[in-house]
Amino acid sequence: MTSRRGKGKLGPRVHFCEVRDPCLKHALKDETLSSAAALLTSLKLELAYFSGHAWLKRRGAGVILRFERIRPRQAGRFQPRLSNEITPGFLDRAIRALKRWKYDIVSIDEVCRRAVTLASRRRFVCLTFDGMYKDLVASAYPVLSRHRVPFTVYLPTAFPDGIGEAWWLALEQVIAKERRISLMMGRSEMHFNLSTVAEKHQLFDFLSGWMRSLEPADLSAAIKDLCTRYAVDLVALSREASLDWRDLAALAADPRATIGGATVNFPVLSNMKDAAALREMTMGKAVMEAALRRDAKHFAYPFGERKTWQRKHMAMVEEAGFVSAVSTIPGVIEPAGHTPLLAMPRITWDGKLRSLRAMRVVLAGAGSV
Repeated sequence: MTSRRGKGKLGPRVHFCEVRDPCLKHALKDETLSSAAALLTSLKLELAYFSGHAWLKRRGAGVILRFERIRPRQAGRFQPRLSNEITPGFLDRAIRALKRWKYDIVSIDEVCRRAVTLASRRRFVCLTFDGMYKDLVASAYPVLSRHRVPFTVYLPTAFPDGIGEAWWLALEQVIAKERRISLMMGRSEMHFNLSTVAEKHQLFDFLSGWMRSLEPADLSAAIKDLCTRYAVDLVALSREASLDWRDLAALAADPRATIGGATVNFPVLSNMKDAAALREMTMGKAVMEAALRRDAKHFAYPFGERKTWQRKHMAMVEEAGFVSAVSTIPGVIEPAGHTPLLAMPRITWDGKLRSLRAMRVVLAGAGSV
């Protein structure tokens, strides 16, 4: 990698990078390790199923499953968020399997009840969706409705309002269509040359990680700058992908559906000042309750990983008026009050795994994805 000063004494640094150069070597290493770890996890889950180890080590009373996007499989080699997607066909197979395995498919209200009482003889699964995507109505709801099972959707309200910024989709679109990317990162202008699909995946991981480290205003400025440079309509892209209030009203009319909160703009709470984080929670709850005319009692921490929220945010969730909150930290729900209702774990299903045997091991609490 080389760099040079721009014109003027205070001009920005300009960096020209091949993606494999040192500035991204750690991202490449992480991507390789991630792929290897995913394969190893898949093999371990299959082995646990056939060995019977999962049934001997069964833990907890049940599991909250998290899905993000449900739609038919898409064409194209560059799909950096494939692990966040499942097909309607897989959702249908999974629900059929849960019924065959004698799991109770329960609402998030029932999860809260079982988390504070003694364990039932039957294990439970709660189906949750982190839900700004219109695909939820088009592809997931017909399956859920046909099976007549309860489910929960966690909603960031800026998206049905038409003002949410799906920056991850815009980043994917820019990288997909370009062979050279330039953007400002702090005071430096960075240039990335992309000649292979692998390099595109690598850059997506690197830039999405960087963007998630920014404060909300800086993140918004960064993605708008990138979209302006490469003629991506961030507003149109976000609106086209997102549920609107009519979609949500139709979902809310189903007594098996629970609509929970996930702030207004889906920010990383750890990047925000406390007052701003609390405002995101309370305003999201107020907007949703006014629009849908029903109480919002349950909350999902945006992104939900360990670094994206802190213990203090549990107190904010309670102050905002929610009775439960879910993360994306993997784990099972322990009965008799051993799992805090304001920090409940969820298992995010990896869309690259299509094995129901692997899912059965995960649901037993003997493995994770």
